[in-house]
Amino acid sequence: MLQGGPHNVSIAALAVQLKEVATPEFKEYSQQVIKNAQALAKCMMDKGQTLICNGTINHIVMWDLRPHGLTGSKVEKVLDMMHITTNKNSVVGDKSAVTPGGIRLGTPALTTRGMKEEDMAVVAGFMVQAVELSKAI
Repeated sequence: MLQGGPHNVSIAALAVQLKEVATPEFKEYSQQVIKNAQALAKCMMDKGQTLICNGTINHIVMWDLRPHGLTGSKVEKVLDMMHITTNKNSVVGDKSAVTPGGIRLGTPALTTRGMKEEDMAVVAGFMVQAVELSKAI
């Protein structure tokens, strides 16, 4: 199905995407995504959480759960039950990718829903609650 390209649908999709990212609105959105990630990282650290690289410079926050004695896969399940979508992720020093020691947090979905930096404190609070629930379980 993919042989014999280029396919017109792929070219059209790329053209539409390039047009969208060239707009001032997308630039503002992208900047807000990064501001939200940095605010989330700061709130998490203010709550005593360990982050890889002590923060972020992009849209991803890497949360190290090993200090809590938990794995990323277990906390990911608890967060999923709380309707918070995250990804388990290996962090430096992990022995196995099957039981990673971290969680990858991203802010594009939060930004798309209109959240700003001040909202990240509430999100960070939910994250810490998930760790406490995971410990209890």
